[in-house]
Amino acid sequence: MADPTTTAAADTAAPAAAPDTAAGPKTVDAGKWANKRVYHRLVIYTVGCHLFAGFIILLFELGTRNK
Repeated sequence: MADPTTTAAADTAAPAAAPDTAAGPKTVDAGKWANKRVYHRLVIYTVGCHLFAGFIILLFELGTRNK
């Protein structure tokens, strides 16, 4: 099994290195840009946390009405 931390061999066609961005270096994971997936995951988690917090607040509001 090959060590995933080493660089590709010279005879293998590796994608051209992209320039680094202001947010940090671009990383390629299995041929896909990892930075793009991180931003998508960040949006999904943020929306999910806000929806969960809104549901909890809704439960508290409904609970106070039944006193």
